[in-house]
Amino acid sequence: MSDEEKQVDLHKGPDSKGAGAGADHHDAPQHPPQYHTQAVMDTDYEGKPTVEELATLRRVAGRVPIVAYALCAIEFCERASYYGCQGLFSNFVNRPMPDGGNGWGAPPAGTQQTGGALGMGQAKANAVGQSFSLLAYILPLFSGYLADTRTGRYRMIIWGIYVMGVGHIILVASGAKSLLATGAAQGPFFVGIYIIAVGAAMFKPNVTPLLLDQLTSHVPIVKTLKTGERVIEDPEHSTERVMLWFYLLINVGGFMQVATSYSEKYVGWWLSWLLPLILYLPLPLLMWFLKPRLVLKKPGGSDLPNVFHVLGHCMRNGGVFRIGRKGWWEPAKPSWQLANGMTPTTRYDDNFVYDVQRTFQATGMFCFFPVQFWNDNGIGNSASYLSTMLRTDGAPNDVLNNFNPLAIILFSPILNFGLYPFLRKIKVHYGPVKRICTGFFLALCAGIGYTVLQYYAYESSPCGYYGSSDPACVDPGLTSDISVWWMAIPYGIGGISELFINVPAYGIAYSRAPINMRGLVSAINLANTAIAYIVNLACSSVIGDPHLIWDFGGPAIVCAVVTVLFWYLFKHVDKEEYVLSRSVETSDIHDSTGTTNFGVRESEHNHSTNPPAAPIAENEEYGISQKM
Repeated sequence: MSDEEKQVDLHKGPDSKGAGAGADHHDAPQHPPQYHTQAVMDTDYEGKPTVEELATLRRVAGRVPIVAYALCAIEFCERASYYGCQGLFSNFVNRPMPDGGNGWGAPPAGTQQTGGALGMGQAKANAVGQSFSLLAYILPLFSGYLADTRTGRYRMIIWGIYVMGVGHIILVASGAKSLLATGAAQGPFFVGIYIIAVGAAMFKPNVTPLLLDQLTSHVPIVKTLKTGERVIEDPEHSTERVMLWFYLLINVGGFMQVATSYSEKYVGWWLSWLLPLILYLPLPLLMWFLKPRLVLKKPGGSDLPNVFHVLGHCMRNGGVFRIGRKGWWEPAKPSWQLANGMTPTTRYDDNFVYDVQRTFQATGMFCFFPVQFWNDNGIGNSASYLSTMLRTDGAPNDVLNNFNPLAIILFSPILNFGLYPFLRKIKVHYGPVKRICTGFFLALCAGIGYTVLQYYAYESSPCGYYGSSDPACVDPGLTSDISVWWMAIPYGIGGISELFINVPAYGIAYSRAPINMRGLVSAINLANTAIAYIVNLACSSVIGDPHLIWDFGGPAIVCAVVTVLFWYLFKHVDKEEYVLSRSVETSDIHDSTGTTNFGVRESEHNHSTNPPAAPIAENEEYGISQKM
């Protein structure tokens, strides 16, 4: 086979101009993108499944590089430090220093009281908690964009680690006994937590794309196992496997709040803030150790101006009222402009329009995710307020939300090594939309559970519908006779729902984005959590007594509607083939993994990295491409 025959362009086909190894530097895509099923079937590469094999052979995950698992450990350290302190902010701000406590914020032993510090009340505690999380999830739009265009992912992550470390050090200072006694802990507390939020925003949108950059399984390849069975090594399942590990370790880190919650109740705030800092300290050394072993993609400049040009053409020729309908994207294509007597733009080609279209298709799906968030942990601090009304039996009230990560820790291996392999074995395709709809249904069940518990807590509280705020109950620690451990049920169900929604979202954000916008699209996924926090902030005045039943019940009703609507709008997406690369060196396919090294080359005109999406159904208003 000649050098020219070895390089196959999976979009243009083996006979396309510039597909050969000696093609012009500007004619090949720079990074491994996703392509549509039809593009796979129209081209040739070693190990490519036939149509019949795609329909009949069992799918398996490819081998995941060790360095990808090491990045999961990096995420564990960062999330352990983040969640180890974030879950305690409500008590620190809401509750006053407990009467008869040890002076460090811990309540007297053997009482039903909870730890406190500032005594600013429910509304301000809710506002502080939501604004902290809002910053952590909205600022990634900026840091993700900068990483894509200027700094690169690794450098932005390192900067975020240093910034977040400074915030943790300042937060530890807020636990000083003298500052707590005088109320002066406000200063270092607020400065520390908002610096932590900025550092987390620099870290979070870039670690997931960096992790997925390490994967070497990019296209479906037929493999023969030692048993003689012929299977398809599927990049979707490789992504699924590593991201389940990633999400598992996020929640192992989140479980750190158990230790910090007990430290708050039995020792004081200084230890609650110190433990996350100790876990955070290995991060710079780990990143330094991994740097020479990582696949690092250089920043590729900004595609945003071209995105705005595409949208401008579509708006001028398609109008606002046809957004998402069939043909709306066509006027942005140079080929359409030429056919209609216009001078085509030279900033991009037709395929870049498909890139933009698929990016907006992904964000259309992300817009539904805040509904799961509100049912997962309750809107605002409503779940925390419910916990203060229930009998704790010596447990810190804010330890219960750790059943959310605990459920994820226990259930993630069941999915990774039990349910998903079993479904693949019996050749059942459990696609991302089916998984996401399953997640919405589980979130609905969690929301119903919270609503029922809140109703009975109000009915049995000595202070009735003001059980979480009336000083007559709060100060002496009077509660309902219902055990706080009942909250473990909705917390656990909500945690499991995350595995079915957030894990597929990582793959969607990475695979459907243009190569120079993967950090930004990952940030857009995170920004939907920020939208949830914005709604929480807007509702701060009604998150509390006597409205808590509706604070849980309202989101549950919305979730019921969203579960059905999401399936109706996006069910056809499950028919798409998940693939990460168009350009394959067939001579470089490794026998051990069936994967390949990919050349890194750049297009002259921001050449497309994604294939043409299929035609959009006429009744489709959210821009997800129909299966070809």
